[in-house]
Amino acid sequence: MNFVALLLVSTLFGGMLLYSFGFAPMVLRALPVEHAGRFLRAAFPQYYLFVIVSSALSGGILLLLNVLSAALALAIAAVAIYARQVLMPQINSARDMPLQANAAEKVRFRRLHGFAVFLNVMQLIAAGTVLYRFL
Repeated sequence: MNFVALLLVSTLFGGMLLYSFGFAPMVLRALPVEHAGRFLRAAFPQYYLFVIVSSALSGGILLLLNVLSAALALAIAAVAIYARQVLMPQINSARDMPLQANAAEKVRFRRLHGFAVFLNVMQLIAAGTVLYRFL
C-alpha cells in the first residue's frame, strides 16, 4: 500500500511539475499567442482532471497510512476542483474580453490568472510535502 501511494503521489507531483514548467511554457513559446491560448484553454481541463483523480486516489490510499498526508492530498484535489469548475471559467471569461480591448477585464484576467498560478504553486508544495513525508 505504501508503494502504491508513493507512485500515485510521485505521478501527481511529476505531472504537475512537467505541465507547469515544461508543457505550458513550451506551448506559449512555440505557438502564436492566439493559438497557444486556445490550445492551453483546451488542455487545462484535462490537467485539472489529472490532478483531481491522482490526488483523490492518493488521498484515499493515504487515509490508511497517514492522516496528515491524506489531508494534504485531498486538499490538492479540492483546490483542483475549485480551479477547474469555478476559477477557470472566470479566467476564460476575463481573457475573452481583452481581445475587445476592455482594460478592466485585462486587470481582472491578470488577477485571476495570478491567483490560479498561486494555487498551483501551493498544490505543488503540498504534493512535495507528501513526498517528503515518505522519506
